[in-house]
Amino acid sequence: MSVLAAIAVLAVLIVVHEMGHFLAARLQGIHVNRFSIGFGPVLWKYQGPETEYALRAFPLGGFVGFPDDDPDSPIPPEDPDLLRNRPVLDRAIVISAGVIANLLFAYLVFVAQFSVVGVPNGFNVQPGVLIPQVMSADSPAGQAGIKEGDVILAVDGESLGEGEAAEKKLMAAIVASPNQPLDLQVQRGDRQLILTVTPKPDNQGVARIGVVLNPNGTVEFRRPTGVGEILILSAKEFQSMFTRTVEGFVSLVTNFSSVAGQVAGPVKIVEQGASLASTDAFNLFPFTAIISINLAIINILPLPALDGGQLAFLLVEAVRGKPLPSRFQENVMQTGLMLLLGLGIFLIVRDTTQLEFFRRLLQ
Repeated sequence: MSVLAAIAVLAVLIVVHEMGHFLAARLQGIHVNRFSIGFGPVLWKYQGPETEYALRAFPLGGFVGFPDDDPDSPIPPEDPDLLRNRPVLDRAIVISAGVIANLLFAYLVFVAQFSVVGVPNGFNVQPGVLIPQVMSADSPAGQAGIKEGDVILAVDGESLGEGEAAEKKLMAAIVASPNQPLDLQVQRGDRQLILTVTPKPDNQGVARIGVVLNPNGTVEFRRPTGVGEILILSAKEFQSMFTRTVEGFVSLVTNFSSVAGQVAGPVKIVEQGASLASTDAFNLFPFTAIISINLAIINILPLPALDGGQLAFLLVEAVRGKPLPSRFQENVMQTGLMLLLGLGIFLIVRDTTQLEFFRRLLQ
């Protein structure tokens, strides 16, 4: 059930993104002839008065189609309501609307979270350090058998204690032990295990094991005092998560070799979402928000076949006073699309082979 919930989150975010493009066009009176979720062969479709709505076989995204380049379209080429005949600003609004929709949706998810779950009001501390995320199966932690949701209670027989002090103690032990094995006492559900992990130095020479560390415990909640508190807290949480996400993308560019293994495809995202949902269904709120923000930032990058790439073409057109040759734009976009699909397939294959059940099949 948790896997289905994570898949549903991705599907909703795709719909939100494409709906942003769709509504931005229709509200300006621009013709739209296709609204598709997924790519490839059509599984289901409905023909509206002007627009065909479809679900396709490969749920790796979606698209909003315009009749501008459709040779079978009955709309004359000079129609002022074709997208290509609109001013640059109108087209920029349509192209950027998907990104705006995902960012707005992320904020509304936080509004829903604080409304339904409540406002954090303290932390019930418990012994140990929680592992909410293992970066990759190839990391020292992944190779040692550490899993998301594990709680590390002791290092080399010495108890970590609880709270932030336990987290700092574990971090200090890891940093002080490059290429030296550490015996970790791990709580996994109702079992306790001893796992041996060997920290490895990163590019800066700092020993890591490839996990995210959090104090172990449960957050206590209270009812919000009113709508104002919900909106303010949602804005603060959105700003914090947006900033951290942007910093993560900057790290990906400036220090690619050390963080490339953290790049996740649809399979890994679903796995992480399912893991969070299985622990607490309310974890789907921040999971949904961060994936929505990531989707927005990825799409605004000035890369071919992404919204940012199309906005880059519009910027060049605004500066030149005329668009770049259509043939050149099509070639760039098609090349970019093939590269993105290739990357998507690579990530799906890589993440699938790292799933626990798949590794067991190969054993």
